Amino acid sequence: MREVLLYYLIYLAGVSVICMVLYGSDKRRAVRGRRRIRERTLLLTGFLGGAAGALIAMQLFRHKTRHASFWAVNLFSVALHVLIGLWLGGVIG
Repeated sequence: MREVLLYYLIYLAGVSVICMVLYGSDKRRAVRGRRRIRERTLLLTGFLGGAAGALIAMQLFRHKTRHASFWAVNLFSVALHVLIGLWLGGVIG
């Protein structure tokens, strides 16, 4: 079970890095007036495991910080993935 938890944490770290790159790229595109990354893509990437990276990127790049939906989805996702991690680690369940 702990091996599965390790793989899950590696997955979360990887998706978080991808999510941070997406947020940074979207911010750069916004500043330059270029075509943007869809909000749905940013939110889905956060929900699928990149929420920690999304929250860091929101603060780091000062991007999407005024959008309540981004805060709600990413905070919910962090809580969800923490619960999944606790379950995989055998702490709950």
